[in-house]
Amino acid sequence: MPKVRVGGFSLSVDGFGAGPEQSLVDPLGRRGEELHQWFFGTKTFNAMLGKQVGETGPDDDYAARSMAGFGAFILGRNMFGPIRGEWSDGTWKGWWGNNPPYHAPTFILTHYARDPIVMEGGTTFHFVTEGIEAALEQAKAAAGDGDVKIGGGVSTVRQYLQADLIDELHFAISPVVLGEGEAMFSGIDLPKLGFNVTQRTLTDQATHIVLTK
Repeated sequence: MPKVRVGGFSLSVDGFGAGPEQSLVDPLGRRGEELHQWFFGTKTFNAMLGKQVGETGPDDDYAARSMAGFGAFILGRNMFGPIRGEWSDGTWKGWWGNNPPYHAPTFILTHYARDPIVMEGGTTFHFVTEGIEAALEQAKAAAGDGDVKIGGGVSTVRQYLQADLIDELHFAISPVVLGEGEAMFSGIDLPKLGFNVTQRTLTDQATHIVLTK
């Protein structure tokens, strides 16, 4: 049965999933890129850039798993871009260029309507103004037999956790302390939601934790 999953979500040791002050210069917030060093060196990540290089091993295994088996994705508006309020001239089409890494229908949570954007490689961005449940319903319909990935950011994952709509979580805990940013677990009771640690793997770059119900 298809699942709703969070995969490859990087966190600091102190529980932050992004740094403060997201901008065009720092799309992950200040020091946010430090959380993803485990991912950037993998063969999976480099393949997304069209490069035939990169490390294999456990980090790459988790990286590949974090992008495989999904028929649709859900992203918060901050994950799509830094623009706030009404969409301006429609030129912004995401952080990733003409060929985003999703290659599947991707649903953006927003308060402002916008026509779908068809990108290269099979990605179509759909903009959902009716809330997280409506986005999930649309994503499940689009995904077919594939899973739905809640791709982030922190606020989006938290909303789906609070609504008890996620089946599996994979966090990559990076050996980084941010001190400030977007906190993942504040007010979230994972055991009460039924999650237990079912897999853990330590690498030089991260501690991978999988939680399932």
